[in-house]
Amino acid sequence: MNLPPCPQCSCEYTYEMGTLLVCPECAHEWSASDAADTDDSPGERLVKDAFGNVLADGDSVTVIKDLKVKGQSLSIKVGTKVRNIRLVDAGDGHDIDCKVDGFGSMQLKSSIVKKA
Repeated sequence: MNLPPCPQCSCEYTYEMGTLLVCPECAHEWSASDAADTDDSPGERLVKDAFGNVLADGDSVTVIKDLKVKGQSLSIKVGTKVRNIRLVDAGDGHDIDCKVDGFGSMQLKSSIVKKA
């Protein structure tokens, strides 16, 4: 049986313990169904807004909370509409690349927007 490597340390010597998979090097435990969910290719990554709606490139979103912008005295207010978003994989949680009127290009987190 071919078991997946550990998602924490990439150890290839994982083993089964009941319904869980276990890493002998870092002692990380995870379920086999979690391992199947992480095998998605990058093109199949789903980005959801704060209410669980799936976002796609070109969508319009609305900001659901005030956002302070570094280096500026103004903030992006609740209800600001952002058009033509682009989904990116920044790694720091900012998964939307967009232009906000009056602020310019920036990245937003999908957890602070709702699909318009």
